[in-house]
Amino acid sequence: MRSVILSCVLPATIAIAAPLGLVEKAFGAEPDKQFFRSVEGRWVGPGEIIAGKYKGTKFTCDFNGSTPASKLGMTLDGGCRVGVFTQKMSASVERKGRDGYRGTFMGGSTESGMDIVGGNVVDAQKVVFTINRKQLNGVMQARVPDGNSMTVTVAVRVNDQLVPVIGMSLKRIDSVEVGAIAKN
Repeated sequence: MRSVILSCVLPATIAIAAPLGLVEKAFGAEPDKQFFRSVEGRWVGPGEIIAGKYKGTKFTCDFNGSTPASKLGMTLDGGCRVGVFTQKMSASVERKGRDGYRGTFMGGSTESGMDIVGGNVVDAQKVVFTINRKQLNGVMQARVPDGNSMTVTVAVRVNDQLVPVIGMSLKRIDSVEVGAIAKN
């Protein structure tokens, strides 16, 4: 009898809650939304190549963070500068139903970057995505410990160990409107 009641009441409850947006909250989407909203805005700061052929190379990045209007996800789009040279750099990810998060880092594996093939929002301050390009696997982690700073680390798997290869420390630099001075 109990299962009969649940089988009738549960679908009706979900049908009522879905238009109100309550189903997403019930299934844990709120920390995801909080994290993605926290990356909106302009971010600038230094980075460094930590390992590999260009180890020790320092650069400065400038990104604009945005979120899609109707889906869970984010985009960090901009570039990083080394001396007089600027390299376009971006990461874009969206929730794709039951497949989890999917997206691209630096144009994906069809260009010069990596595909984002999975991952999750750990909490409202941290996200970890799985990245892949042919036989190269790794993770991209972003952490927003407060409203004005973000650290991004890209690590690749070498002999069953994750080795950090890129690190960035970004600060929020949102534009501030300057109002007119009122006459006395």
